[in-house]
Amino acid sequence: MNAWIWILVVVAVVVVLALIWLSARRSRRLDEQRDEARELRQQAETRAEEADERRAAAQEMAQRAEADRREAELTAQRANELDPDVDVDVEEEEQART
Repeated sequence: MNAWIWILVVVAVVVVLALIWLSARRSRRLDEQRDEARELRQQAETRAEEADERRAAAQEMAQRAEADRREAELTAQRANELDPDVDVDVEEEEQART
């Protein structure tokens, strides 16, 4: 065989090996990106669940606070009704204005 044919064969082998190497490198990079995306999705899901839990706790606390406020108002109203020095009609008018 002539020398130019050997050179052509070597060049073809080098090109094929380079293409295989580039393909494997691209595949590894895509796998790494998939792994990173999977981790980010998992983190996002965890954060969303934590946020939902905090929101539910905050809503429950707000409901309890509102119930406590209503109970305090009723207790104050009962105290005003029992206190002979407090005019209940005047107190009710003041509360109606606020």
